[in-house]
Amino acid sequence: MARPAKNEQIPNLAEAIKNSAWEQIAKNGAAALSLRAIARDLGITAPAIYNHFHRRDDLVTALIVDAYTSLGESQQVAIDNLPVTDIKGRFTALGMAYREWAITYPQRYQLIFGTPIPNYEAPEDITLPAATKALVPLVETLQAFSVANRLRLDRVSPMSTELKSMLMAWQEIAEGIDLEVLYAALITWSRVHGLVSMEIANHFPSYITDPGEIFRREIGNILIQYLKEQE
Repeated sequence: MARPAKNEQIPNLAEAIKNSAWEQIAKNGAAALSLRAIARDLGITAPAIYNHFHRRDDLVTALIVDAYTSLGESQQVAIDNLPVTDIKGRFTALGMAYREWAITYPQRYQLIFGTPIPNYEAPEDITLPAATKALVPLVETLQAFSVANRLRLDRVSPMSTELKSMLMAWQEIAEGIDLEVLYAALITWSRVHGLVSMEIANHFPSYITDPGEIFRREIGNILIQYLKEQE
């Protein structure tokens, strides 16, 4: 790709910087991200980047927010054309969309869910709202299970006082959502996350030629665990 001459104006420099950063992450990993390398890549001076991102960590934070936003948007698109009453179909679509997004954007996935970047600490006041919003489609779909009296709770152990306290902190953000729904969302995410992480990292043995089949079955298993049949 042709790069602009030094000092040539780039129409949307902030986006160009982030695009270059994603290219760097794809090649060398997030830990090696360098503002000076991005400046060289774009043919601009380092101070031009500092006008948008004062430090590397500020850029990383912006990339994390963009990644969570992209994930949340892909989740919402997956269910936009499905009836609200089709909660089983919506849940399945969300699960498959999660895997598809991760495979399509592995750098984004690894940045928010992979190995932490040394010496970087995400500012929760900026990243947590984006992360929470990305889970909204799943949480709302599971809440629909509860509202329809189809959230299965006869196969779960009692919730401890400590666990309730932790989930209530989340409930303050997710107003009107049942604690058991929040727990189900957390566990559902952890199960699909594990499979997707193994697939992206190529940790499945060679005889598993289509990890998608395992993923689809696990989505079905989660539905069996949490969704009661209609009476």
